[in-house]
Amino acid sequence: MSENLTVAVLGAGIMGAAMARNIARAGHSVRVWNRTPAKALETGLPVASTPADAVRDADVVLTMLYDGGTVREVIEQAAPALRPGAAWIQSTTSSPADVAKLAATAAEHGVVFFDAPVLGTRQPAEAGQLQVLAAGPAQHRAAVQPIFDAVGAKTVWTGDDAAAASATKLKLVANSWVLAVTHGAAETLALAKGLDVDPAAFLGLIAGGPLDMGYLHAKSTLILEDKLTPASFAVDTAEKDAGLIVDAAQDAGVRLDVAAAGRERFRRAAAKGHGDADMAASYYASFDS
Repeated sequence: MSENLTVAVLGAGIMGAAMARNIARAGHSVRVWNRTPAKALETGLPVASTPADAVRDADVVLTMLYDGGTVREVIEQAAPALRPGAAWIQSTTSSPADVAKLAATAAEHGVVFFDAPVLGTRQPAEAGQLQVLAAGPAQHRAAVQPIFDAVGAKTVWTGDDAAAASATKLKLVANSWVLAVTHGAAETLALAKGLDVDPAAFLGLIAGGPLDMGYLHAKSTLILEDKLTPASFAVDTAEKDAGLIVDAAQDAGVRLDVAAAGRERFRRAAAKGHGDADMAASYYASFDS
């Protein structure tokens, strides 16, 4: 492949749009497709009218869509135009079972598949500072590393067999911690409100100690200053990811009570009208009104 790669980005949501822009800034030729064309147009990059038009003659295809089912649907539309030997970077957070199915689809069409979810939200995505978790054949990694370098600060390789979904499994483990901390911050501030405790008193109490963390302050600020929109990571998407975590755990014979309860908190927050807000809006699931 040439240094200047032709890249098709399928999905122009919060993450996909930011990744597409950073890939273009790195000097690659980017075409974007999104189910809602207006979102693709907002990237300021060339827009394809169909998935097939986007991937035609592309060196690299990157999928950043809602879930594994959506990826399967879109890639089937793109399949007739996929170039044999092209690389497919699958960055949508999905289930390990979906990753295996997508890897099989890639093999059917002669493209090289990489399981490559990313860790990070809106701000690191826009800054090109995501952490890329990747699995795929070592002999083809050089072809996709320039794309990973364009979107991320670090690439963590987890294995050679993308179908084994080792990168996705690590992403689900990491997300389980992120969601648990988010709910912890939200519930703690909700309790403080209910007991008429100044949140600053709590934050000051733990400041600088082993219970303190930057993420707690970041999410607390969003709640306390009512800055939940635009979302860094939306409630609706967090609910979906919580479901993936719970289901993957069940498949592995592991019961995750906290993650299951967290999924229900996100569902309640969405039902109250906060589905598009930052996932810290889990806070509102603590109140009846």
